[in-house]
Amino acid sequence: MRKNVCLLISLLMLSVSVVKAQKVYVVSGGEMIFQFATVEQQDTSVNTDMRFTLFFHIGEYVHYDISNTIGLFTGMGIRNVGLITDENGTKTKYRTYNLGIPIAIKVGSFKQNFFFFAGGEYEWMFNFKYKYLIDNTKTKNSSWFSNRTPHFIPSVFAGMQMPMGFQLKFRYYLDNYLTENYTYKSAPAGFNKTQVWYISVSYQIKNNRIKETKPISTNMALN
Repeated sequence: MRKNVCLLISLLMLSVSVVKAQKVYVVSGGEMIFQFATVEQQDTSVNTDMRFTLFFHIGEYVHYDISNTIGLFTGMGIRNVGLITDENGTKTKYRTYNLGIPIAIKVGSFKQNFFFFAGGEYEWMFNFKYKYLIDNTKTKNSSWFSNRTPHFIPSVFAGMQMPMGFQLKFRYYLDNYLTENYTYKSAPAGFNKTQVWYISVSYQIKNNRIKETKPISTNMALN
């Protein structure tokens, strides 16, 4: 127990020293998301359409530049994610609002704002909605903290930040988007696979620099 406590304290001291020694700043951005999905019903492929969303996507991310070439970032973002199925002419649209916290590493030239990044994220799927049209009758349902989706869903992502502020990112969700064997009126047998991934384009804005430490000179140290 004592060894574990000492190790934890050492790691905390190391992390604090790393943060103190580097640049820390906040970046904001939204996303234009092009979403795709692989959906199966009783192991038979179901047709899907691309889903495009622009609203509501917003994020605030804290960047730690260890040097000019390697760094880390984390933060928090809200995004609108979903899929569209097309079953015998009946299109059903699903969407959730997700709150996510990413952890990522980045490599490149931060002075030129050009770098590659990769990481993972857990997202809380806090609002679910579906809608479909059958016999000219529209049916839709929206619910908070629904059991039709997992409460939390993990993903991995990778992308590229370009000097003018534009960012290109690919994200792949590791679990089914809908609860396994999810059923509704036009899918009585349920879906056994609903794998979602997307490509997004965004514009990132550096808000402010929180902290940037400078080397302490001999004179400053003596004073």
